[in-house]
Amino acid sequence: MSALRRFTDRLRRTSLWQRLALLLFPALLLVTGLELWMTRHDALAAANAAYDRSLLGALKSIDANISTASGGLSVELPYTMFEFFELTASGQVFFRVATSDGLVELGSADLPAPPVEPAMGVPAFYDATYFGEAVRLAAYRRDLDRAPAGSTGRSVLIQVGESTRSRQEFTSRFVRSAALRDGLILAMLLCGTALALAAALRPLSRLAREVQARSPDDLTRIAETDLPAEVRPLVAAVNQQMARTQELVAQQRQFLDDASHQLRTHLTTLQMQADYARREDDPAQVRAALDALGAEIGRATRSAQQLLALGRSDTVAVEPAEFDTAELLREVAVDLLPLARAKRIDLGIDLGIHAPSSDLHAVGDRSLLREALSNLVANAITYTPVAGTITLFAAGDAAGWSLNVEDDGPGLSDEERATLGQRFRRGTRAGHGGFGLGLAIVRAIAQRHRGDLRLEARGAGPGLHAIIWWPRPAG
Repeated sequence: MSALRRFTDRLRRTSLWQRLALLLFPALLLVTGLELWMTRHDALAAANAAYDRSLLGALKSIDANISTASGGLSVELPYTMFEFFELTASGQVFFRVATSDGLVELGSADLPAPPVEPAMGVPAFYDATYFGEAVRLAAYRRDLDRAPAGSTGRSVLIQVGESTRSRQEFTSRFVRSAALRDGLILAMLLCGTALALAAALRPLSRLAREVQARSPDDLTRIAETDLPAEVRPLVAAVNQQMARTQELVAQQRQFLDDASHQLRTHLTTLQMQADYARREDDPAQVRAALDALGAEIGRATRSAQQLLALGRSDTVAVEPAEFDTAELLREVAVDLLPLARAKRIDLGIDLGIHAPSSDLHAVGDRSLLREALSNLVANAITYTPVAGTITLFAAGDAAGWSLNVEDDGPGLSDEERATLGQRFRRGTRAGHGGFGLGLAIVRAIAQRHRGDLRLEARGAGPGLHAIIWWPRPAG
């Protein structure tokens, strides 16, 4: 198991060429070895078939020369055929003729017997060892016309054997020839595979050179033409990621432009008010200038805080976890209660009607959602008239969750509800204290949760219903 793990780890660290070599070369060697083993097996079977025909010929020749006419058992050996047979066998040839009772026999009496008694009239071939040498034997049993003198056996067993040296030499030569042939084919196959892989990987090398030659700020799409079909999904994914990165870079550049413009405006105003205060000798005018200076510093601080919150909502990693929406509503309401009391606004939480107890727990980034809800409530307090009403509640269903803020303020027109939430976009009823960033922060946080900010008309009477909605996690 550890060896397999080491091989897998090594495979992960290698290049594509090395990985293919580590996978293909052992497989090709295994296939070549299997093919050689099959070749040897087939060569041995072919050699046995060829040489066994010679054994069978010698067996039939001896059988044809057996006679019992003299009363005994006689065999006229075909010496010429035996000499030729010994030449082809590259060694000595053995024979034995014996009656079934073994009382009459001719030739080599100690020749190994067949492992199984052969059927009558059917030649049988088998391997054995004779005087320490491997031999191949053929045995044949048939009936005699009459029992020879001195024996009661009515059948005769004929055996002919030869050394297997010729067969082994023939098989070795055949296997060596096959091994050379297979080795040549394996080398040609490896060379052909290497050339094919080089041709197949050439588009990847070209792609690597094109990517390396790009400038750091070049996020244009990579051309998918002339690429293998297996690589195109990877290139498409890279293009998609670069498009997201390009969008993020453009968004950050826009944010920097907007932030620099906003802060530059505040700094210019502060500089003008400070210069005015230095030029004035009237204490009342100086105090008025300082009051205006303090108010502008407050607006600049608020603007900087919202810009930082907006930047954080765009870049910080979303860390979803389960949280209690009722507890989140209470925290935000308590934090902003002083602002609401300053305008005698009734800031309340409704948990019983809109959210059953089973839906009070949601999954999301609690800190980001708290920032978004705080901006919604602060925005509602700003635009709700004195002695107005603001209600917070949460809801959930099979699709997702929502945090809701309802107020009985002046509300928004259909056109404003469609456009508000964009950065530095303000409504027609906005005062001088806003910057058009509050709803932009809320929308950015909702979108980071794969959700959205919805601005709807209040169901009963004037006002606005703002909804932060986000879906349940997949799976």
